[in-house]
Amino acid sequence: MRPDDRAPDALRPVRFELGAAPYAEGSCLAVFGNTRVLCSATVEESVPPWLRGQGKGWVTAEYAMLPRATHQRTRREVTGGKPSGRTQEIQRLIGRSLRAVVDLRALGERQVIIDCDVIQADGGTRTAAITGAWVALKQATAYLREEGLLKAEPVTGQLAAISAGIVKGEARLDLEYEEDRIADADANFVLTADGGVVEVQATAETDPMTGAQFDALFALARKGVAELCEAQNAALR
Repeated sequence: MRPDDRAPDALRPVRFELGAAPYAEGSCLAVFGNTRVLCSATVEESVPPWLRGQGKGWVTAEYAMLPRATHQRTRREVTGGKPSGRTQEIQRLIGRSLRAVVDLRALGERQVIIDCDVIQADGGTRTAAITGAWVALKQATAYLREEGLLKAEPVTGQLAAISAGIVKGEARLDLEYEEDRIADADANFVLTADGGVVEVQATAETDPMTGAQFDALFALARKGVAELCEAQNAALR
């Protein structure tokens, strides 16, 4: 049995609480079981220097874990002078994922920055961040259209992300921390609502995964992403 008695193909309880950061152009609290990530989108009427004059915008992300998001206090990375390698890798993943479903020329010469702050971590923080970031981004572009700053919707597709892993020989969806730490293999899938693959991160912790095991994880991820996209749409209605 899983720690929370879920079926192998079941997500944790998921919800998106819109307006969690009311001063931002878009925001939501993404809740995946006991994992909670605050995602806020900020619109800046400028682009990085290397993009100026090219007639297109940019979407990027920053990721951080609050000191007591875990059972022991984690030192704020700013006190160390720079983000850790893990933090840099995750925020680049979030940015890449979002840009895969954005027409940067339709966005115009402006930048949308998505801040993903982990309030509580119980596994799957990066996948929760990506999924919540898309919701915040959609709110931000809706704001730009309402203000007459955009003629067309720059978000060209819907995406979400979910983890899956092999635990005690069983393929399981949406691993919480107690499962993730003992998994024989785990993977993070970033997929679009229409079945496109944006990014896959997969690691075997002990023996290499078989093709059949990977296919089982991929099938679970497709099911999970479809359910997450439904939850995103329900929140945005």
